Amino acid sequence: MKINLTLLLSLFLLWSCGEKYEKKGFQVSEVVENEAGEKVAGLSLDTIKMETRPSKVLLTKNPAYRITPIFKVNTSKPSGEIFVGSPEYYSTWGDEDDKDGNNWNGNFMPGTTAMYGYNLVNLSLFDFQSKKAKYFFPKPVLIKTFYYPAFSKDSMDFKPVERNYYMVSVYDEDSNNDGFLNLKDLRRFYHFDIKGENKQVLVPPNYSVVSSQYDAGNDFMFVYAKKDSNNNGEIEESEPLDVFWIDVKNPLNRGLQYQAE
Repeated sequence: MKINLTLLLSLFLLWSCGEKYEKKGFQVSEVVENEAGEKVAGLSLDTIKMETRPSKVLLTKNPAYRITPIFKVNTSKPSGEIFVGSPEYYSTWGDEDDKDGNNWNGNFMPGTTAMYGYNLVNLSLFDFQSKKAKYFFPKPVLIKTFYYPAFSKDSMDFKPVERNYYMVSVYDEDSNNDGFLNLKDLRRFYHFDIKGENKQVLVPPNYSVVSSQYDAGNDFMFVYAKKDSNNNGEIEESEPLDVFWIDVKNPLNRGLQYQAE
């Protein structure tokens, strides 16, 4: 089993940045009090001013499309020092990549690069054929993981592996109505076609994604998600953890594998 020291170091640095700089997330609506004196989310702040910066362009398998990650500019309150996140990558932890006939080039799944970053708030796709750019999301969100077609020449069982879609694990709604979009909200999982269009949910929206696992034997992905049983827009330790399967060859072919009683 490979030990990815780079990933461990990145996680430590992200934790350090989280302590020193602004926390992940941002305010999305006014917080007001109702008649009972309880704090609730008020009007949406559509004109919220957030400074963002692009980062290193992501090379996809298809040369017609390139992705630019957009990060929130973070400021250290004591010193005013600026910090902007940058792309980091998940790698495979098992030994499947080392088996004869397999070459994943260190990717989390063959043919798929999994990218994340501190306060990653959107993705911009540039189409070299139309010479136009578009955002994956109409407003800033909080992206946990972005899965895109790997630029590397990956193979599994001596066969080349190429993907023609994107998947995004993201906090895109103030689900608990506390006025902030952050890690307390429900995390959704979406599929986009190669043009960054036709967004479709892969896990029901009343769930929050917790983690994932790759099944090399079937070329499937297992997604662990908690159901928001009490509909309060947050996940709690007592709420059930279910497992969904996703066919990575065609992610729209998916279903519920295990449901907690």
